[in-house]
Order: sequence, then C-alpha cells, then structure tokens
Amino acid sequence: MTDSDTEAICKIEKSLNQVIRGKAETVRLLLVGLLSAGHVLLEDVPGTGKTTLAKSLARTMEGIFHRIQFTPDLLPADILGSNVYRPVDGSFEFRFGPVFANVVLADEINRTSPRTQSALLEVMSERHVTIDGIERLLPQPFFVIATQNPIEFHGTYPLPEAQLDRFAVRLTLGYPQPDEEVEVLYSQNESHPFDRLTAVVTCDEVIALQEAVKQVRVDRSVGEYIVRLVDSTRADVRLRLGVSPRGSLTLYRTSQVRAFLEGRNYVLPEDVRALASPVLAHRMLLDTKSRYSGMQTTQIVDELLEKTPVPR
Repeated sequence: MTDSDTEAICKIEKSLNQVIRGKAETVRLLLVGLLSAGHVLLEDVPGTGKTTLAKSLARTMEGIFHRIQFTPDLLPADILGSNVYRPVDGSFEFRFGPVFANVVLADEINRTSPRTQSALLEVMSERHVTIDGIERLLPQPFFVIATQNPIEFHGTYPLPEAQLDRFAVRLTLGYPQPDEEVEVLYSQNESHPFDRLTAVVTCDEVIALQEAVKQVRVDRSVGEYIVRLVDSTRADVRLRLGVSPRGSLTLYRTSQVRAFLEGRNYVLPEDVRALASPVLAHRMLLDTKSRYSGMQTTQIVDELLEKTPVPR
C-alpha cells in the first residue's frame, strides 16, 4: 500500500464516520464491499441510517450517483433505460436509466417485483445493459448499495437466495450506544453532517485502489482454509443450501481488501475469520426445522469457524 492509498482510505473513513457515529466497523465493511468490486446489502430496521450511509459514501466519491426508490409498480425499463421513438425523424433514441451511475442506491429493494429485482441483479453481475441486442457498458467503478427492511413483510418480495448470492457483503447498522446517540442529536442541531460532506476521492482513485487490492498475497494454506470453511457449509445437515463457489471467490477477494485496509500486503487467517459472517451467512439457506427453531445462519458460521482448523 502506498502513502496515497492510505491517505485516500483515511479520507473516506473520516468523512463517513462524521455522518454515521459509532459505526466504524460497519463503515470499514462498506469499504470492503467497494474495494472488492462487489456490492453491498444493507439490512436493518427503519431509522438506523441505511440510506444516509449509502448517500454519504456516494458523496465522498467524485462520480455519478443515482438513487432508485423501489416500489411495486417499478418496471425493469425504469431502471435500465429504454428506446424511445422520435416521431420527428422516425428513429429511436436510447434513454439511459438510473442504473448508469458509479454508485447506485437501490432503496427498499424488497418492495418491487421479482422481475424488476432480477433486472438489477443481472446488471450487478454483468456490469452492462443489453437493450434490443445492443450492449451498453456501465460506468466504472460500478457499486450498488441495496437497502431493505427485514421486519416489514406486507407488500414485500424477499430476495431469493440465488439473488442474495450476488451481494458481496450483507451489513446491519443496529442501534447506536446511548452516548453515541446523544452525539447524533447535537451533531444535527443546526444542520445535518451529510450537508457538509464533499468529495474526497475520484473514481479513478477508487479504481486504482481496487487494482492495488489484487496485489495482496494470499498464501495457499489460507486459500485452502477458505475452501475448507465453505465446503463445511455444504455438508452441514442444518442447511438446505450451502455456500457457492462464488462465495469462496468473494471471501478470497474481501480478505485481500481487509488485509489492504490494515496496511498489510498479505492475508492472515484472521482476515478470513473476520469476514466469514458478513460474506457467507446470507448465502446459506436453513432447513425447515432449523428455521422454525429460531436458528440464524450467523450462528452456524460461528460454529464452523470454531470447528475448522486454522492454518499456522
């Protein structure tokens, strides 16, 4: 990691921590999602700052930001764009949808139909839009932050496991500590800290950081540890669905990012263990008995971490 890389990361973290108080670890996990060239799912109850965090990250980057408010009547063309007929000359003109941005906030993604959800999630994977046989590349970097409320089920369409697998990291903010919540009250006395945010990095700098992450060394023993951990989810009797190879690749890349953020050019098993739950838990599907007993996939990840031998 160069001095300029360290400076850029410090600027981003400092800006975000001014807006979201007491959530430094969550902010860092958000950066893990960004620098791994993945996408992030923010899942929490209303009012905890999901949308504010997403908008704040977008503002710290000198790029294009679009917010899409997902509703039941939203169509794929509303987010991807469409060809519009021009009666003047009889031609068709492509109108770019809001997905053509560097940072896309997909707000309340579980409130729209599966058809529209699939349209966005396909773009997240392919990083281009194809309309009428013409492929249009998305701006780079391309980063989607999707939010959803896990406690409101009326009028929602929960994301299927196959679509959840598209997200590199799932985050929850949680409620702040009482002393931190007091600071939140007084920090917004005259104006919201978000209003004072300015861009601190460019898109080119973010792309450079994403490329630098790939140079972080992963010893073969650590790679084998990742595969052993992921493979143990596929053999667990409490799970109907274990983690896919995409999950292995994501844990590999995000571990590189965590080591990079810690100032190391090599990955430790501790990096893998720290990211196992945010990266793997949402990719697992409990069987009926485990689901109704109140078990959480995060519990299973913790148990498997204890059972899987750690390389020395």
